[in-house]
Amino acid sequence: MTRTTITVRHSARYSGPVLLTAAAAWAWVALRWGDMGWSRTMAGDLPAFTGMWMIMMAAMMLPATAPVASLYARTVPVHRTPRMIAFTAGYVLVWAAAGLPAYALAVGATHVATTHPATGTAAAAAVFAVNGVYQLTALKDFCLTKCRSPIGLLLRYASYRGPSRHLRAGAHHGAFCLGCCWSLMLLLTAFGVMNLWAMVGLAAIVTAEKRLPRGRLVARVVGLTSLALAIAVFWVPLLAPNLTASGMTEMGLRHLWWQVTPVSGPPFRHLSVSW
Repeated sequence: MTRTTITVRHSARYSGPVLLTAAAAWAWVALRWGDMGWSRTMAGDLPAFTGMWMIMMAAMMLPATAPVASLYARTVPVHRTPRMIAFTAGYVLVWAAAGLPAYALAVGATHVATTHPATGTAAAAAVFAVNGVYQLTALKDFCLTKCRSPIGLLLRYASYRGPSRHLRAGAHHGAFCLGCCWSLMLLLTAFGVMNLWAMVGLAAIVTAEKRLPRGRLVARVVGLTSLALAIAVFWVPLLAPNLTASGMTEMGLRHLWWQVTPVSGPPFRHLSVSW
């Protein structure tokens, strides 16, 4: 019992900065949730979206990565804090880069939902199907294995040299996590990129896949469920509110803006709402 207690304390100490970063990201998302859906700047501006996406990924992905960070920290005997910051930064930067295609998909999803609702339902089915199929592939299993058992990766990172070694290690591990979880993040296109409850659910799935003893079984169950949703969404469009005409979710509101145009000269003005 004493040995177990010591191990837990050491793990908490080593992974503490990572978990604190994740907690801060979740706190920021929760506090800003009411503003995220209505902010035109957040929804329509690429730098703002990328910053928000990076915070979202830190909140969702870092808790599942904390055990790996803890193991990596034990390989760093000196100057541990700045090097762990570099490792975490490298990891988050990989997911920040993934925000570029995520932005394009979010804008495309909004356009489809607001102009072609029937096409939006088909797009939602495609999103669910892509995730469902990928969850059952060998590539998903390979990347998930690397995330669940990173000892081989840690041995590789030990050979890295130079001032950027910790940043490279974090980015390398982040690339495997991206390969493991990109299709799950694709589901945000259907649920709403800034949907807090979708974030919580997907974060729980990611953590379960990587940390539970039967994580691979969880991945397969999620895949089969996603395939079922690909069929069900044609009868229940609310399953994918961001892509169907069933509702305007957070990213869908990016097309709501106010235009002030003169009618017959000042002081008369016409106020119109455009979707």
